[in-house]
Amino acid sequence: MYKQELIKTDIDAYLKLHEQKDMLRFLTAGSVDDGKSTLIGRLLYDSKMIYEDQLAAVLKDSAVHGTTDDDFDPALLTDGLKAEREQGITIDVAYRYFSTDKRNFIIADTPGHEQYTRNMATGASGCNLAVILIDARYGVVQQTKRHSFITSLLGIKHLIVAVNKMDLVDYSEEVFEKIKDDYTDFAAKLEVNDIYFLPISALKGDNVVDRSTNMTWFDGAPLLSYLEDVHIASDRNLIDLRFPVQYVLRPNLNFRGYCGTVASGVIRKGDEVLILPSRKSSRVKSIVTFNGEIDEAFPPQAVTVTLEDEVDVSRGDMIVHKHNLPRIERRFEAMVVWMGDEPMDINKPYLIKQSTKMVSTRIDSVRYRIDVNSMNKIDSQPLHLNEIGRVVFTATTPLMYDAYSKNRSTGNFIIVDSMTNNTVAAGMIIERELSEQLPTRITDEESEVEAASSRESFVKLDERIERYGQKPATIWITGLTGSGKMKLSYALERRLFDMGATCTLLDGQNIRKGINRDLSFDSESRAEHLRRVAEVSHILNVNGQISIAGFVSPSDEIRKQIAEIIGEEFFLEVYADAPIEWCEKNDTTGIYKKARKGELKNVVGIDVPYEPSKAPALHLKMNEISIEDSVEKIVALLRERGIFPAG
Repeated sequence: MYKQELIKTDIDAYLKLHEQKDMLRFLTAGSVDDGKSTLIGRLLYDSKMIYEDQLAAVLKDSAVHGTTDDDFDPALLTDGLKAEREQGITIDVAYRYFSTDKRNFIIADTPGHEQYTRNMATGASGCNLAVILIDARYGVVQQTKRHSFITSLLGIKHLIVAVNKMDLVDYSEEVFEKIKDDYTDFAAKLEVNDIYFLPISALKGDNVVDRSTNMTWFDGAPLLSYLEDVHIASDRNLIDLRFPVQYVLRPNLNFRGYCGTVASGVIRKGDEVLILPSRKSSRVKSIVTFNGEIDEAFPPQAVTVTLEDEVDVSRGDMIVHKHNLPRIERRFEAMVVWMGDEPMDINKPYLIKQSTKMVSTRIDSVRYRIDVNSMNKIDSQPLHLNEIGRVVFTATTPLMYDAYSKNRSTGNFIIVDSMTNNTVAAGMIIERELSEQLPTRITDEESEVEAASSRESFVKLDERIERYGQKPATIWITGLTGSGKMKLSYALERRLFDMGATCTLLDGQNIRKGINRDLSFDSESRAEHLRRVAEVSHILNVNGQISIAGFVSPSDEIRKQIAEIIGEEFFLEVYADAPIEWCEKNDTTGIYKKARKGELKNVVGIDVPYEPSKAPALHLKMNEISIEDSVEKIVALLRERGIFPAG
């Protein structure tokens, strides 16, 4: 009564109360004729959330389109399309807003037909909770499983399994318990931990707003009470700051702000932040809203952030905390719901809209398709309308993302047909199936299928050997960071040059500043980094030079592939062996310290294993031998093999 009186006496105070309430977004899903629209209509009707003109229109339409013998058909409140009323089904997603004293609500009434799966997935995006309806007469059916799987896939953490039409089974407790057991067995395969089972009759109103007098054996809360009290505040990710920049605001010379919506985490005035992908750092100078400055912002607030330093920030960039970064990769995997009428074309480029960034991408492969009826994985290429599968993508530029299970805001995306501009799919990025070690193949398989014929130089290799007085070779020095392999590489270059050899040193840091500056540090980019180095070494070798390359290259299989690219006849592997403890002590890069603090992941020797060389040309115990002696051992090896001087 107090709030009702406020409407009459102090409307501003009443509106202020409503502003402070949180919002619950939920959807209804289930098989055809399970009563989804009827449930929403009953919920709105019994909670007195229907305007008089709406009610009058529904009462009028009930006489023409009603599916019950009663004067009032609740389903007509949401089934607004003519085709829906004629057929008595839901086709498109219908949204309804209502509010109680405790909470604001947005309902998405989604279709039950299999052919409208994409509509159901659209309605589920952004929801906190799903109400899965089951007809008490039929129990758990295929569409129940389909919609439950989709809600789980979309990261909805709370499920209400509403067993409807209990009035048609004489409000039987045994029927309810049997359905509950069947669904519990199925739900064990889903990633949903919060499931609430509720027996209802949407048409009669049992356990919708008021507790049912026909099912005294059920002592749980009715639907509306549960919706008002379910805890969703902890569902938001308030740990990982992700602020995608949507617009740069420059109203005058004295103000430059970066507008966007806080996707996750909390951003505070004075925070040290990092701008991605440039990795420039600064501090938050102010957080500006329409109503003035605030000290902190959290999701889903839309704010403008200003920084203390003049750094280059543009649309598509992301502001994060310095020691809490998203993944920055070109290649990623995702569960995809295909919504396009035309099937997926893996030979066609698509656009991906992820956060505030739009990039071109290619589809590398479809790992498998999910049979949502049986939950089995099926080999399938490509995906067709309403199919769901695990897909591998490679974008033209790196995306800044988190796994969808960790952060829905930065882990979701849509796929757009670049020719028609139609949205053809929705995706949820997942953790990679493989570890972040290098892939098993670093060569370009497409180029191996049918290599183009290469031109031969007019200068033969034998002529170069005679001119330079040496045979070509690549001295590939592998070992952990901190083992001393780069000190050894530079010392070896100096020694060979002083001896009159023609040699070139390939340093990973210098190469990343030049030909590999377009590569990031994800697994695919690191593989491409090594492939390019191997190709350069091969070019140097066929032109008579000695190449010195010092790279971690942790996998024995990868080193074999590097030898294949360079040429087995040129490849000499030198193993700079040292215990991890010794390497950490001598490391000048700081990566081990960061890895131990949890600031870096996938560091070789810490959380990615290093595979020692099985049969190197030379095995050096770096913790037992000096750099000078190591150089002399390599020089002795080159003399022994007749490489320099040429024998």
